Amino acid sequence: MIRSKKMFAAGLATTVSAVALSVGAMAAPASAAGSVDCRGAVHGVDTDRGIASCTNNSDRTIRFRAEVVCGQALDVSGDWVTLNPGQWGQSSATCAWYSTGVGSVGWTVE
Repeated sequence: MIRSKKMFAAGLATTVSAVALSVGAMAAPASAAGSVDCRGAVHGVDTDRGIASCTNNSDRTIRFRAEVVCGQALDVSGDWVTLNPGQWGQSSATCAWYSTGVGSVGWTVE
């Protein structure tokens, strides 16, 4: 009986820690996303190129890059772009020649 209580307590502590980490991990990107306005698009002529456009509405310098999901090819990331407060910029990446084109465009903000 004591053994199962210890196992339950250890399992509960692990679960609570995992939930706390998950909530903490979710909170950071949400706050970063609230201060940066980004949009993803596929290039009008080159359907293998994905573009992320961001405006830095925060009071701090940020970095971002495009994250492009490619059909039937490896996903690709664009170059990092640094934006001061109030600035706008773009990052883009091109899928491999054998790709079926851009499936979606996202971004990473630091």
